Amino acid sequence: MYEFVRVKRLPPYVFAVVNQIKMEARRRGEDIVDLGMGNPDLPTPKHIIDKMTEAAHNPKNHRYSASRGITQLRCAISEWYKRRYDVDIDPETEAVATIGVKEGYSHLMFGMVGPGDTVMCPTPAYPIHPYAPVLAGAEVRSIPTGRDYDFFAEMEKAYKNTWPRPKVLTISFPHNPTTEVIDESFFRKVVDFAKENKIIVVHDFAYADMLFDGYKAPSFLQVPGAKDVGVEFFSMSKSYSMAGWRVGFCCGNPEIVSALVKLKSYLDYGMFQPLQIAAIVALRGPQDCVLDICRIHESRRDALIDGLKQAGWEVPPPKATMFVWAQIPDEFRKMGSLEFCKFLLKEGKVAVSPGIGFGEEGDGHVRFALVENEHRTRQATRGIKKALGKGA
Repeated sequence: MYEFVRVKRLPPYVFAVVNQIKMEARRRGEDIVDLGMGNPDLPTPKHIIDKMTEAAHNPKNHRYSASRGITQLRCAISEWYKRRYDVDIDPETEAVATIGVKEGYSHLMFGMVGPGDTVMCPTPAYPIHPYAPVLAGAEVRSIPTGRDYDFFAEMEKAYKNTWPRPKVLTISFPHNPTTEVIDESFFRKVVDFAKENKIIVVHDFAYADMLFDGYKAPSFLQVPGAKDVGVEFFSMSKSYSMAGWRVGFCCGNPEIVSALVKLKSYLDYGMFQPLQIAAIVALRGPQDCVLDICRIHESRRDALIDGLKQAGWEVPPPKATMFVWAQIPDEFRKMGSLEFCKFLLKEGKVAVSPGIGFGEEGDGHVRFALVENEHRTRQATRGIKKALGKGA
């Protein structure tokens, strides 16, 4: 009856199929271990909650806030960048608070691109990375990503084979879903490439702190010249277990930041001010909680990898993110990731995300989210062992 132009460009939501089967099983009373959605299960640290509660009792904080984020919050993220990466961020011109990274990234795309523009984006990918440009009316050029690919070489190939030339490059390392990581030299090449080809770089740094085995993830902005060509998003969701709070930032090139600030000024009044005040305490306060959250996820990763190995499923342990990206065992690969996920749900009582939901390049894989404790994780791997045995 009605035609919604932008909604028509979105594909069916693949994850909904697995979610529906999962909910039906739970209604039948089955115990399903859900390792599908990357929804952090650990509580937000107490000192952050206490500050938010205190601020919420102050009537002054009940009024409209600032769409760009209150000054002290922008100062706190600037201090965080200086302390962590020795990067100078001007809180007035180079930083804007966002209602989570998805909101900030999506609105940035609406402000930067439209019909006739092309955005380069990894595949497989976190769905909002390609679909925010799509919703803005732009085209997306996919760059194969994963252990079997040289991302930079694939990016150069994609750029040369696209006309009109792409306007924006979206990247995210450590990468969701493939868990791929890079070093600073990669960002140096990206900056040089962007300058040479006049392309804007947008880096999603959601997993800045979810790092294992001694790996240290570089910030895009710590590379000389990065602020000349792009911006970086950071989220409080994973580092501080504040997923539902929806607090993020965009920092870097002042012209790009200004465009997002202007667009947001028409669209929102910013986050509830007590949330912003609590985020200041998180960024300026003790950081032991960040390390604790990381260590818990590393232990869960180890339990999952060890359990899968005992089930006969060899999977390389990731160095970062809160996920494990696993190639489907050879004897099941012809099923495709969606049918394999249905199989694990039915026979193993475990829900995982099908790789096809992140793009066609992901179809030979499934993604495990490290969102259950070690006991439940081991229960999941026992169920998987049972399922793989039945399938064989």
